[in-house]
Amino acid sequence: MGVVWEPRRDASRHAAKFRTEIRPSKREIAAGNTPEARAAHASLHCGAMSLKPEPVFPFTTPMNWVRAAARCGFNVQPIFVELGIDGRLLNTEMPTVRPAVLLRLMDICVAEARRSGLHFPFVLGETFAFEFLTEIETYLATSPTLREALKVFDWLPVLVNPLLRTELVDEGDRVRLVMHMQPVEAPIQETPAFSEARFAAVMKFARLLMSDTPPLTELRFRHPPPPHATAYEPFFRIPVRFDAGADELVFLRAVLDQPLKGAFPALHQQAELRVEQRLAALPVAGALVKAIEQAMADEPELLAATLDTMAGRLQLHPRTLQRRLRDEGQSWSDVQGRVRLRLASDWLRHTDWSIEEISAKLGFTDRRSFTQAFTRWTGSTPSGFRRQGGHPAH
Repeated sequence: MGVVWEPRRDASRHAAKFRTEIRPSKREIAAGNTPEARAAHASLHCGAMSLKPEPVFPFTTPMNWVRAAARCGFNVQPIFVELGIDGRLLNTEMPTVRPAVLLRLMDICVAEARRSGLHFPFVLGETFAFEFLTEIETYLATSPTLREALKVFDWLPVLVNPLLRTELVDEGDRVRLVMHMQPVEAPIQETPAFSEARFAAVMKFARLLMSDTPPLTELRFRHPPPPHATAYEPFFRIPVRFDAGADELVFLRAVLDQPLKGAFPALHQQAELRVEQRLAALPVAGALVKAIEQAMADEPELLAATLDTMAGRLQLHPRTLQRRLRDEGQSWSDVQGRVRLRLASDWLRHTDWSIEEISAKLGFTDRRSFTQAFTRWTGSTPSGFRRQGGHPAH
């Protein structure tokens, strides 16, 4: 059952105003006179530099949004249409939407659900299901231990969301399950609503596996207390802390190996085999980009290499490498920047290397060049990013 969130007295008026401000009319959509259409039209007239592919986010669970919206008393299909989310594309293997569209979709759904006294992200997580991946749900339900069940998080970036990152941090008698989204090259701030939904789904499956009151210690969010903060603990049913260093679920280490009552070894093994078969059957999309990214991660000195140098390492002619990258919707600077951002973020979070050391390892000529690039990517300086616990400013 969704948590009841007491709406403000002006919630309905606020929601109506919100829709008026950001939803284009059907006539504007048909004429291409929306902010998105105008921006796209302008970008086509800004020269070659604007031809760089715009970042996109995975949108692999549209039915989850449909179910959650219905439970909250509204139909999400007209909102999809008005935001330009093409229903036909939702049948593809890995449908995507632009970050700004996904954020606006969440904002509209939150406002709509508020009119029914519900908080949409909680309902979105609570109604999450692996519709097209029933073997994962079977694998979870039949797991002998929580440690075994957590293997699912290794599969989710490949099968559900390539940007999702999870980490199990062992700290003596306690364990932290940390979840975050990998930043893209031009990140747009992910609002707390998305982390709320992720952990609502995690808690749903925790109750399925362990009991209606699983033995979990604390849920932590890095965002400050929102206006509806008092709804968190009644919904999640464990202590909640805000302004934490990361979005994470904390529990005793002993919980990992406690036997689960739903254990069913034969079904569990069959489900794992089906997942592995599904993974093996996936097309190798972007194989060249992945090979380059892996080479750079393994040998960071390649981050300073030119396209010609990398072409030689891959035994390709430079023009061939350039063409094949273009065929995969990438450029040399795209790949180089993405790997630099990922490594820089990891090193700032997990090492005590100085900014100068990180700058040199990433192949920048000096600290100033690295700081300018990192600020462009994340909205934070490297030292600011480190002080904030490894979270971008925007």
